[in-house]
This record gives sequence, C-alpha cells and structure tokens, in this order.
Amino acid sequence: MTEASTRNVQGPDLRQWIKIVVYTLLIANWGYYFWDDWQIANHTLRNGGTFLDWTAAFAVSIDELAWFALLLLFELETYALSDEALTRSRTLLMHGARLLCYLFLAHTMYAYTVAAGDLHGVPPLPEGSHPCEMTEQEVSFGSNLAYTDLDAQNCHTVSTDTVFFLIEDGSIVTDTQGLITERRLVWVDLAEACVWLLILLAIEVQVRLQDRSIVKGPLVKTLGYGKLILYGSLWAAAAYWVYGGHYVYAWDEALWILGFTAIGMNMSDWKKEITEAEASASSSPAL
Repeated sequence: MTEASTRNVQGPDLRQWIKIVVYTLLIANWGYYFWDDWQIANHTLRNGGTFLDWTAAFAVSIDELAWFALLLLFELETYALSDEALTRSRTLLMHGARLLCYLFLAHTMYAYTVAAGDLHGVPPLPEGSHPCEMTEQEVSFGSNLAYTDLDAQNCHTVSTDTVFFLIEDGSIVTDTQGLITERRLVWVDLAEACVWLLILLAIEVQVRLQDRSIVKGPLVKTLGYGKLILYGSLWAAAAYWVYGGHYVYAWDEALWILGFTAIGMNMSDWKKEITEAEASASSSPAL
C-alpha cells in the first residue's frame, strides 16, 4: 500500500458500512451451511465413513472458513493496514496464511472431483427394485439435495420412477431424474470452485503488482477484464441455483461476489493513490 494508510482514519464511509453488512451476512450464512452440512451428513454418512469422507461432507463449511480468512487477509493488505504496519515479516506471514487457505480450497476441489467421479458410473439397481425394500436399511431417498428418511408410509410416494440408483456409498437411493440432478449440481459446484480459484489468482497477482506500484500494462488490463468475465460466470451460476430452487445458495453466491467486489474497490482506491503519488513525484521540481 501507499500512503493510503490515511484513507481509513476518518472513519468508515458508506462503502465501508456496506462491507460490514456484507461480511456480517456471510458469517450468518456460514452458520446456516454448517447446520445444512450436518443435516445432510446425517443421511449420507449414517453408516459411517473415513476422515476424508467426513471432511468431504463438510466441504462447504470448510470452504467458507477458508474464504473468510482470505477475505480478511485481503482486507488487511488492501485497506486496513498502513505501509508502516505492513512490515516484510507481517506481509510474508499473511502470504503464508493465504497459501494455507488455498490448500483448504484445494480440499474442496478434491471433494467435488471425487463426488463427480462417484456419480459418473453409478449402475442402476436390479430391475424391480424399489425404495420400499430399503425401509429397514437406514437408506434415505434423495433428490435435488432434499433427503427423506424412508418408512413404510412414504416409500410409495417418493418417486413414480421404476429405475433407482444407490449413491453416497449406498446411504442414498434416488431415481433417474434425481441422479441427473445430482450430477449437474456437483459439476456446477466444481465449476464454481475453479472460477473462484481463478479470481483469487487474479487478485493475488494484482496485489503483488500494486505492492511494486505497477498499475498499468497489458497484464493489469488482462486481469481486470478476466475478473469481469469470471464474475459474470458466477452470476450465471447464481441464476442456476435460483432455477434449481436453491435460493440460499444463490444468495450466498451473491454475497461472496459482493464481498470480493469490495476488495476490488479497495484495489481501485489503492491504484488511484499510487497514480496520484507518481503524478506528484513527476511534477515536483528537481532539487
């Protein structure tokens, strides 16, 4: 950062209050996702699982924690901390912490990739199989991320299909449309994770460049346009969540986009300060 350490001494402006609201809503959303992951794990891992199975079941919650840490670290480096506070050791510490967060996000990529692979070659159950045969086997019926504990009363009403599949290591039974939906959802999750990692890469490079007072050039322009395209694809994903009836996921997507757009605003202010400092230096008379 440049002398812009003074930008926050007069108290938060409207944009900063908006950031506070967005960050608070994101924390509330994390609580919801942790509860949602827990509820789903009660179905998908009711027969037990390995440590990696459990971490995969809580991939969203772990993912969100890593994102919070990244958001905080970028906020500190691009807005909250002054040049004087950003010593070399502290900067290296923040960069190391961000690397650790990226490893957690890599775990999320792993979880989604495994889930996509598991759903790719699921064979149908033997002809004539029906969910009513599984009411005593601790198997739930799942479709579009909604899960129902099977019993003698509801097993006839969960689906009118005649072809069924066991997924999630045999703890979930679904029909043809349910399997198609599960595959689509996991691919959307994986695509989203890839896009977000690319956005993080772009922000990381921009921060490193502006640390060196580099605010112009083909690379800077490419990063700017690239982020616009990537954010556009995330808005498309949010629209897909709405289409699928997952309004909380769409809401969460929008909040995270706004959260990192706020980091983009910090970067723009920082860029402006660098430009003004360079203009001032070039216009100062030589001694």
